[in-house]
Amino acid sequence: MSSHQVLLLLFIGYIVFSMDKKQTYFPVPVVLVIVGLALAFVPYFDDITISKELLFNVFLPALLFTSAYNFPLDYLRKNKWIVICLGTLGLLLTVILLGSAIYVVSATFIQMSFVGALLMASILSPTDPVSVVSILKSALSNEKIADVVESESLLNDGTSIVLFSIFFGMFVQETSFSIGAFLGEFLFVSIGGVALGVTFGWLMSKAVHYSSHRTYQVMLSLIVAYGSFYLGELVGVSGVLSTVTAGMMLSWEFGKNIKEAHFRDSLDGFWNIVEPSLLALLFLLIGIQAADYLVFSQWTLAVIIFILSLVTRWLAFTGLTQIIPAWRSEFTLKDSSLITWAGIKGTMSVALLMGLEAAASNDDILISLTFAVILLSLVVQSVGVYPLTKRLKI
Repeated sequence: MSSHQVLLLLFIGYIVFSMDKKQTYFPVPVVLVIVGLALAFVPYFDDITISKELLFNVFLPALLFTSAYNFPLDYLRKNKWIVICLGTLGLLLTVILLGSAIYVVSATFIQMSFVGALLMASILSPTDPVSVVSILKSALSNEKIADVVESESLLNDGTSIVLFSIFFGMFVQETSFSIGAFLGEFLFVSIGGVALGVTFGWLMSKAVHYSSHRTYQVMLSLIVAYGSFYLGELVGVSGVLSTVTAGMMLSWEFGKNIKEAHFRDSLDGFWNIVEPSLLALLFLLIGIQAADYLVFSQWTLAVIIFILSLVTRWLAFTGLTQIIPAWRSEFTLKDSSLITWAGIKGTMSVALLMGLEAAASNDDILISLTFAVILLSLVVQSVGVYPLTKRLKI
């Protein structure tokens, strides 16, 4: 991808973002993906590809850090148990339910192993609230649902990549599912990622005091975002969880001292420019990349899997919230339906899919199916979230 192409894509992103600056009425990422699909037919963009390395090494650390750093920690403190439960146990339950459903349904259309179905479910389970959070907040007087959607996504990104890594290893090596090996790997990678992120974020929050220059403080935040991710991947734990935890830890440490408000001013000024720029490039690239995989014969199965992804997410969320009396009174069935619909597949799903494509490029039908479901989720759920919110609110 040349510098001229990057500049042109950024300019297109600027135009789309400028059309609805508050993102109140339509989700900008959906428009960017559709524009990207159109650009795939322009010869100038024929040589553009989005690789696993580009997604994991450039886009993900910055986007994860920004979301974690800017997340309202007051909400997390008050609702930490439900957020942790939904982002870990809830996602695990969703993957098991969705994987089992995909395995049963796909038998009528194609041949797919149970591990392959679980792998696909792990790709489709993480959510990306960037498309809909601002719409939810503008449509609802109570921001509780938007906060749940946003906070859950931070944790389920890390959980999903842990699950993906385990199922991917089984899929490539063609081994059967083992609950013992799965739990051992899951706990090590998850707990290790969180521990590393807490340590890294705390150390960087102390190191920032050694420089009074705002430019250098911003440079240090870049080290936190990318360093925690790369270090986590290097030592074999979850780089995603490490980055998310480091961003939250840094924000929490700054929040303890009112004198450190100027740190936030510097960091906000920088990351508020970086985030939309990366998002514009990313969703345009997703559209361009997806075009190659969307011409296939199993669109009926893709639609069925998309519907199953909504049903299983609703079952997992409703089941968990209805079991505990305190949560049962807090979340109605309408809330469960809206939170389910707002759980859109996006950045993390595409990143995991690119990881699968890089190592298993011969399994085109699995890649095409997953890309199609991600695209259906981005378009259908994003466009429908505003009218659904108004409808359920009434």
